[in-house]
Amino acid sequence: MDATIISPEFLHTLIRFVVCFLFNGIIINRLYYKKSHRRDFYFTFMVMSVAIFFLVYFMMGMERGKATMGVGLGLFGIFSIMRYRTDAMPVREMTYLFVIICLSVVHAMADNYVELAIVDIITFMTILLCEINLKVKQTKLIQYDRIELIKPEKRDELKADLEARTGLKIIKIDVGGIDFLKDSVVLRVTYEGDHASDVDSQYQVRKSQWREL
Repeated sequence: MDATIISPEFLHTLIRFVVCFLFNGIIINRLYYKKSHRRDFYFTFMVMSVAIFFLVYFMMGMERGKATMGVGLGLFGIFSIMRYRTDAMPVREMTYLFVIICLSVVHAMADNYVELAIVDIITFMTILLCEINLKVKQTKLIQYDRIELIKPEKRDELKADLEARTGLKIIKIDVGGIDFLKDSVVLRVTYEGDHASDVDSQYQVRKSQWREL
């Protein structure tokens, strides 16, 4: 009987898992969470990273060279069935989730540590450059009651009133639909800010959010 409790191959797998967990943690902490401060997605990304790594590893089997396309199709089939039955996920969060899943799959399947390091560095630098150079200005939809200020000649007064009410440093104001019966107008305000809130442009509390209040 083999006295070895853990095989050498599984030890290498654990090393790749540690690398995967630490690298995904760097991406989530330094690139995602530092800007968005969403604890719910932080939890999701970290747990998904662990679950996907071991799921792919054991779906591949112990003989790594015998992987087939069916493993990949089966993996994505699982996620197509196990869709999140919650509110729509923002595009940025969805992108980070896809990156975390892809990196977990790559770390679970990789055999060459040098190639793995190159992939990690390329991925990190791509996300970092996008976060630094492609800064998206924050916007907010506002239902505004003083429709007399939407005239072009009163734009400065409109901006001053909005900044006094919201406390935001407003850059641009776009006028949307006007309701003369209710004396209200929809404004899209572009402003300076660190990150967008998950309740921007929301006027009612959804049932799924009651537990957060």
